[in-house]
Amino acid sequence: MYIVKNALRCITRSGGRSILIGIIVLVIAVSACLGLSIREAADGAKETALADMRVTATISPDRAGAMGQIGGRPGGMGGEFDRGEFESMMGGLSSLTLGEYETYAAAESVEDFYYTLTAYLDGSDALLPVSDGEGSAEGPMGRPGGMGFGSVSGEFSVIGYSSYRAMTAFLEGNASILSGGTMFEEGAVTPACVISEELAIYNGLAVGDTVTVTNPLLASESYTLEIFGIYRSSENNDFSMSAFGTSQDPANHIYMSAAALQSILDASQDSAEDVTDEGGKVRSSGLTAMLAATYAFADTDAYNVFLEEVRELGLPDSYTVSSSDLSEFEQRITPLETLGTMAGWFLLVILLIGGVILVVLNIFNVRERKYEVGVLTAMGMKRWRVATQFVCEILIITMLAVALGVGIGAVSSVPVTNALLEGQIESRSSLESLREESFGRPGDFGGELGETPPDFREDGGGRFFGVVDYIAEVDTAMNLTVVLQMIGIGLLLTLIASAASVLFVMRYDPLAILTNRD
Repeated sequence: MYIVKNALRCITRSGGRSILIGIIVLVIAVSACLGLSIREAADGAKETALADMRVTATISPDRAGAMGQIGGRPGGMGGEFDRGEFESMMGGLSSLTLGEYETYAAAESVEDFYYTLTAYLDGSDALLPVSDGEGSAEGPMGRPGGMGFGSVSGEFSVIGYSSYRAMTAFLEGNASILSGGTMFEEGAVTPACVISEELAIYNGLAVGDTVTVTNPLLASESYTLEIFGIYRSSENNDFSMSAFGTSQDPANHIYMSAAALQSILDASQDSAEDVTDEGGKVRSSGLTAMLAATYAFADTDAYNVFLEEVRELGLPDSYTVSSSDLSEFEQRITPLETLGTMAGWFLLVILLIGGVILVVLNIFNVRERKYEVGVLTAMGMKRWRVATQFVCEILIITMLAVALGVGIGAVSSVPVTNALLEGQIESRSSLESLREESFGRPGDFGGELGETPPDFREDGGGRFFGVVDYIAEVDTAMNLTVVLQMIGIGLLLTLIASAASVLFVMRYDPLAILTNRD
């Protein structure tokens, strides 16, 4: 107790020196508190965003993995690449069948599974694709219809959904059925469909009307669809893909249940004929569709478990599992993670500089009080007790300054973090704009010379590289973890600053000090 009381008297007696040390520690404490708070806010925002995010994943052929299996390395380091083996391997790869997708959906980690079928069909005299006159009804290189896959192109994209859960545009509120109509029944086999508002206006169609679609390879093969509803989508008006073929224009997308579309595909295959396409190649006229399956998981942990389970269920190494949700999430948190990294380096620099300053100040402090040390030790006080008094002085000043610094940091941490985060986002946005200008596309996906670019969509439509919805602010940055870390920093500063004091005190000879006093 005597040591503590004497330490307090010394702090009061040397008020100027104590205040100087306290100010230095306060600056260190406020800076450290802000740095720790920013890092904690970054981690907390990331965890919160991950907790609220429903992760989805897809399975696709892994071309890069196939190259690695063959021994391909950049720069020829893996020897001459065997193109024949690669073509043979990739030729054996194809999209998985629905049965195979459903096999992997049986994994315990999978919360939900759904899929879509996409077929390309032509219209009829009563059903013409929406065209703005620029892309007309031709796709790239003058092919009619649009971006057909498997060399089959059509004027319309007919998309079949296995369940409502696959219709993300409607679930997220980006599309909705207009009054007077309704969505087709989930899993219905009847040829019911919903069409876009633009397509309905363009062809003068209403709910209850029927439309006819035809096989692009066999015009005599047609199917009648009943319009159950007309939907309005923000995607249709914001960006037209008609330059890439009318089937890629969102206005020319026709939605129906996957079961109903599958019945059309089955009927087409049953009545298929051999026909000669525009390239002179003989092929079957049977309609085919692209299959896209999606697995949904409760959280990222379940997704990581699925990566192991799917291999145990037999997925070959030539296929890969990927999640666009996680990829997008990584982009969203980039400014936040950058800010957290910068805060970590800032904290390290502050502690190093602050520690050095405190050590120097305490060395001068001990040297100035050398006679006091000599007197105390000559009176019989143990050197370790004298050293402990110096440690107590530093500890009291440090912890008081740290407590005040924590209070200031708690008040300013959130606004400072959000201000710095806003700066990071603006910096990245400026970089993206500069990148677009470098590619000759300042915000517009095309346009004539001298034409005023259209306004950007909030979701990135019309942008060459797109717009990322960054995490732009945090709600809280200070918590118990930061307080405990600040206490640890206070003890660390005390240890660093008092180490020199203890070393000098333990080495002093009291008789030599009293004898040589000037």
